Amino acid sequence: MDTIATRLTETIQRLETAGIDNARFEARLLLCHVLDVELQVLIGYPEREISTDQVSSLEDLLIRRENREPMSHILGEREFWSLPFKVTKDTLTPRPDSETLVEAVLKYLPDPTQELRVLDLGVGTGCLLLSILSEYEQATGLGIDISPKALDVAIENAKRLGFEDRSRFQIGNWAEGIDETFDLVLSNPPYIPLSDEKDLEPEVKEYEPAGALFAGVDGLDDYRKLAECLPYLLKNQGFAVIELGIGQAEAVTKLMTETGLEVIEAPRDLSEIERCLVIRKKL
Repeated sequence: MDTIATRLTETIQRLETAGIDNARFEARLLLCHVLDVELQVLIGYPEREISTDQVSSLEDLLIRRENREPMSHILGEREFWSLPFKVTKDTLTPRPDSETLVEAVLKYLPDPTQELRVLDLGVGTGCLLLSILSEYEQATGLGIDISPKALDVAIENAKRLGFEDRSRFQIGNWAEGIDETFDLVLSNPPYIPLSDEKDLEPEVKEYEPAGALFAGVDGLDDYRKLAECLPYLLKNQGFAVIELGIGQAEAVTKLMTETGLEVIEAPRDLSEIERCLVIRKKL
């Protein structure tokens, strides 16, 4: 007889054998997804029987995870800033570290009633832009991405989360074709040096879009492009909050200041890594 308890134990063991961190947590996620129940059910009713169809569905998903396909692809979504975002192979998976950018915006723009005009360059799933719109009820946003399939995901997320009327999206290569200025510019650009590809986890290297990951030999190619266009995109005293790779704060700060921008802070994430730059256009 298959029960929650027996299947949970087997799933944990197989995920651990596959080298998955947090195997217990992920096993519970898979079971909750297959059974369409909350975690409390797994904990409170371990003796509950599981049907043959449910066992088959769990097996299919478990094999995918054993092959190191990201959980966000298997489940079809990932939570970010307490919001559920659809995720596909055409987008980066939203990561908790990127919430540092949202926290930085709230620190430097503390008035939730501001009528902000927001630009997100490389919008992906829309997680940064739409999270900001969730905090500023009068803000409007424009999301730019070079990938049409990524834009489709962002548009769907905007509809699902109720921000369709306050956001629009368009194909673009960074600032090309943009002729307006913004109170806030967000970006999580590609920043991984090509030489680091061999060190990436399979979930990233084999399943996430390379165009959203890699940025030349030193990982700075797209920061150079941002440094060129931010002075023309920001209103006077406008802010930009740009995600960083590990150890890139000094180099990216130099690129930004060379174009006349002011770098105010490099906020750290929960691992105490400098995760983004807060940048301001001086008068």
